[in-house]
Amino acid sequence: MLPARHRLRERTDFTSAVRGPGASRAGGRLIVVHANRTDARADLPPRVGFVVSKAVGNAVVRNRTKRRLRASVATRLNGIPAGLYVVVRANPAAADATWDELDLALGRQLEKACRR
Repeated sequence: MLPARHRLRERTDFTSAVRGPGASRAGGRLIVVHANRTDARADLPPRVGFVVSKAVGNAVVRNRTKRRLRASVATRLNGIPAGLYVVVRANPAAADATWDELDLALGRQLEKACRR
């Protein structure tokens, strides 16, 4: 579970992470990761949000996919720079992916998006 201070909740925060100036994107078959630096202050933690649409599957599949992605991001929070907003969007192929495949894809795409 992600701590509350690391969660994106507001629509404006999601929009600024995806479409704001300086936003970067890295995508693959399973997921797309959007990242945008909002403030480089060390006291602001990175914040992460998730988008899992109905194209991924029914409610059970969407919730399972979201839980897996949240758990994977929680283990990587220390590697995300301070003040960064990150949005993880699941593609329909993520519904059939195993835990290891999702974890590996997230690690790869998150590293690419944070570098840019």
